[in-house]
Amino acid sequence: MPKHIGIVGCSAEGAALCYKTICTEGADIMGPHAHPEVSMHTPSLADYTACIYRNDWDGVGDLMLTSAHKLKSAGADFLICPDNTIHQAFDYVKARSPLPWLHIAEVVAHEAKARGFRRIGLTGTKWLTESEVYPSKLGAQGLEFVRPHEAARTEIGCIIMDELVYGTFKRESVAYFQKLIDRLRLEDGCDAVVLGCTEIPLIISDENASLPTLDSTRLLARAALRHAVEG
Repeated sequence: MPKHIGIVGCSAEGAALCYKTICTEGADIMGPHAHPEVSMHTPSLADYTACIYRNDWDGVGDLMLTSAHKLKSAGADFLICPDNTIHQAFDYVKARSPLPWLHIAEVVAHEAKARGFRRIGLTGTKWLTESEVYPSKLGAQGLEFVRPHEAARTEIGCIIMDELVYGTFKRESVAYFQKLIDRLRLEDGCDAVVLGCTEIPLIISDENASLPTLDSTRLLARAALRHAVEG
């Protein structure tokens, strides 16, 4: 029997995309209409942001652990979190978790290595792009990384937190991301870009970006599918 996937949700749009990917792409592995059992728990995003704004990453971890325990009670065998930013609490969570986890940045780094990329541009919230969540995992694969400049980190963060998490997708925001990716390619020598917020894939993809994209949301969902079915 496939393993039961537990999704520790944070923001609605990213969690929904991850859940939908697991359910719709399960058929590619398991047959028509099939997918592993999936449970999701999502506290209020306001609870997470209250901790993040005061730099309380242990508090973020405690929220993640509350979800972890509830998902274990629901029968989950392992956990994923389709939110890059709160992976800053991952080490705190992993040491106390009742279940094993897949790490979103580790999944992305393995994909980047497998596809032969060498220098990766980072996008995501300001908290994420200034953190070591991706640098640590990319570095472990021998990959270089480039953070956006400070003004871009702030603007990206505003687009994510004021628009994307609410399901608002503006053409000017798409254009901003496209120009940023152009800059990462032309000025910084990047050969791929991480879509390091789980909502970014809703507006940016290989079809409208000048670099190959590493879609953290769908890559995590696919890794969870493989783990559930193949171990």
